Amino acid sequence: MSTDRLAGETPPGQEAAPGTAEAQTPEETAAQGGAGAPDEDAAASSGDAAAPGGDAAVNDGTAGAAGAEPSTPASGAEPGTPVSGPEPSTPASSAESGTPASGAEDGTAAPGAVKGSAASGAAKATAEALAAAVRAVESGERPAASFFNEAPRPAKPATPAARPPEAAPQGGPTGPDQAAARQRTAPEPGGPDRTGTPDNHGAAPAPAPAPAAPTPRPAMPTAPGAEGVRQVLAAGGAPETLAERAAEVLGERAAEALSENPWLLLGVPGVRPEQADGFARALLGPDCGPGDPRRAQALVGWLLEQAALAGHSALEAAALRAALAQRAVPDPDDALQSAIADGAVLVFQDAIDEPGRPRPAAGEDEDEAEQPVRVLLGLDRFAMAEESVADGLARLLNTFAAVAEPAQDDPASAGTAGATADTAPADGDEDAAATESTPAGDPTTDAPTDGDTAPRPARPTAAAWEAAAAAAPSPSAAELIRAAAQHGLVAHTGAEAARAEPAALIAAARSLGLRAVGATHTENGRRRLAAHLTEAAPGTPATGSPDPATAAVTVSGLLSGRQGPGRDADGALALDLLVVLDAPQLDLETAALLVESLTDGTRLVLSGDPGVLWSAGPGRLFADLLASRFCPQIASRTPDFGPVGELVSGIGIGELSQVEAPGKEVVIVPVRDAAEAVHRTVQLVADSVPRALGVPAEQTQVITVGHGGAAGTRALNAALKERLNPGPGRFGGFDPGDRVAYAPAPGRTVPGSVTGADAAGLHLDCDGTAVVVPREQVGTGAVRHGWALTAHQAAGTRWPAAVVVLPGDATGGLTRAWVYTAFSRGERHLSVVQGADQALARAVAEVPVKERTTRLRSLLQQSVQTTEEPAAG
Repeated sequence: MSTDRLAGETPPGQEAAPGTAEAQTPEETAAQGGAGAPDEDAAASSGDAAAPGGDAAVNDGTAGAAGAEPSTPASGAEPGTPVSGPEPSTPASSAESGTPASGAEDGTAAPGAVKGSAASGAAKATAEALAAAVRAVESGERPAASFFNEAPRPAKPATPAARPPEAAPQGGPTGPDQAAARQRTAPEPGGPDRTGTPDNHGAAPAPAPAPAAPTPRPAMPTAPGAEGVRQVLAAGGAPETLAERAAEVLGERAAEALSENPWLLLGVPGVRPEQADGFARALLGPDCGPGDPRRAQALVGWLLEQAALAGHSALEAAALRAALAQRAVPDPDDALQSAIADGAVLVFQDAIDEPGRPRPAAGEDEDEAEQPVRVLLGLDRFAMAEESVADGLARLLNTFAAVAEPAQDDPASAGTAGATADTAPADGDEDAAATESTPAGDPTTDAPTDGDTAPRPARPTAAAWEAAAAAAPSPSAAELIRAAAQHGLVAHTGAEAARAEPAALIAAARSLGLRAVGATHTENGRRRLAAHLTEAAPGTPATGSPDPATAAVTVSGLLSGRQGPGRDADGALALDLLVVLDAPQLDLETAALLVESLTDGTRLVLSGDPGVLWSAGPGRLFADLLASRFCPQIASRTPDFGPVGELVSGIGIGELSQVEAPGKEVVIVPVRDAAEAVHRTVQLVADSVPRALGVPAEQTQVITVGHGGAAGTRALNAALKERLNPGPGRFGGFDPGDRVAYAPAPGRTVPGSVTGADAAGLHLDCDGTAVVVPREQVGTGAVRHGWALTAHQAAGTRWPAAVVVLPGDATGGLTRAWVYTAFSRGERHLSVVQGADQALARAVAEVPVKERTTRLRSLLQQSVQTTEEPAAG
């Protein structure tokens, strides 16, 4: 590993550093007090932000409609408060009543939820009883199972929240199809069979007196639609530019709802609590106070939305209670009770894993087998997505049945095997492969019967699968092909070189007549998969397009129908095998939509590198799937070669070591401060790397920890633009030729370049596709300069050369996963602008990831236990 300067480099003192304008700091990006405009650049991390009640950290996630990632948190940020940022556009309140809603379109709660009506005294008493029940669980007075042993009774449907239409100019849907999700039922809040909000360990306190109702105010006459919202915003001193978004979030009666409950403004992406407080003070006057129940309830929803932007699908009640207290809510327990009673949040129990604790034996006493639990609170939409993923994965695993091989000595059975194969499961060895009377390697499909409208898909024999495995390019690829032949759900792990293995599986499946595609996170990943498919295809596939590269799609393109085979008459994807690469980048809502789009019996293979950063959205699907041991797992034994591969492989196991790089494949550039880091970065991109390695500037990507700070993406992009494409920025700060990062949907970043602008918006060239970004989206931060990105934005994409900048003021955001992701983005060359000193080695050795609170692992483990119980009986 070389620390020498590349050819042609000059010391920073001999060349003026470009871009000397002072970078915007996190303090400058934080929202101003009162009812000022929300900072469009403020965004919450999807994995690198602190959850409520935790320590603030450098944020590196892609979140919000702009897909922006947060910068290093302000030094004066309150500990335990979620990092701010634009929330998803799901409303935090009902447009009809002005009270927070769960967010479920079907108005029903997820299993394990507690819902009620805030208007009734019975619901208030119920919330208090639930809190007492949870205190008993936490203090050990009663086992948790005693509160979960009654059959649930249907709950009254909640008032559905108004949802704005979600438009993704380039991608498909980004959340689960709520209309297709199965209906949920929850117990009525009248009994002690469900838990409420935990409090201090001990007996239940006396019921808190109901807060005094605010003094009625005369109704403010408002115009209909967005114009009425503008009037209300103007009366409260808030920017009128929020009117359109507020009308979308709060619905037709947005103006009336805001007049009655000004804190509903928190449901608008980008609005912070201090801004909503200022707006409420201007509207309510002396009636406004920190203890207003409307404020407390809006804060509960806002905090959970912020936690989701930080990657959490739920929060422990203690963390949520602490965050409310730091937001000056005088009685956090009462606020949580009210939120639960109103159905604004759901309550769940989640088993706590104890290493070394044996599983309870069959017939063991319930009290003796009781497992400790934690009580979690979450929003309805994420609860439904998480449970939809768990149910869908279990469905795919359980509906895939091996087919019996026809008896060799029974000619009659051989002739009728095709008619009985669909209903005759294999006996004996559960690993027997699916077989039919189709000869080995014959890709033809069954002829349609009188009741069929289309031919059935091909069902290769065990011998055909084994022949495909024997022809695989590597032992790991053969193992993956055999696993996919025998199971409906398989997890595959491996680094960059291991991507050839799922490509071999797709090529083999298509040669056997199956409808198989591979889906990636980015267009860049799709092209790399297409190259592997072209190499792996043993010849012209028997079905589909003669070009094997057409089997490579993006997840967004597959779901939207722009790519892939499309959908059948029932709305399911017309596939027999789906391989999802970059599986760690799947967030819960996208994963739920994807799994729900697969019909029973479809094979699903989730493949990815477990060392990279998790998804930009909430959840950690791939990590939870691996940890639950829910399905067969195939670990690739194919290493990444070369100095960069050797360095990254060591980081993956917690070791940061020097590697031999005779061709300057890896170069370390030490710097003293952020200003020198910016100067050396520009020098590397514009001069040193092109001159020494022949990699042009447009093929070199800069990666840094966050957006803010003196060496964040804003400062680096300003300096790089000044050197590489100077201009006045006459198109909303952009000029033709500027490299940009476009976020068509939360969690997705598409690199591109500006080609022009007109009345329709900003024109981009994104991986060869012409895109027009409307002016209003450009103004909200959907497009950023893209010479420098964060690691979350760069995940799923690789460039010929990468320059990773590690300023000394951003060491709090470093983790092993961040370093692994950033360092692995360069294919041929990696330069590290090192200003973090020993903090880099400590992060690699001691800080694997920033944990997320999720429920998927427990849900999958419960599904396994439920499946095993009948067999044990």
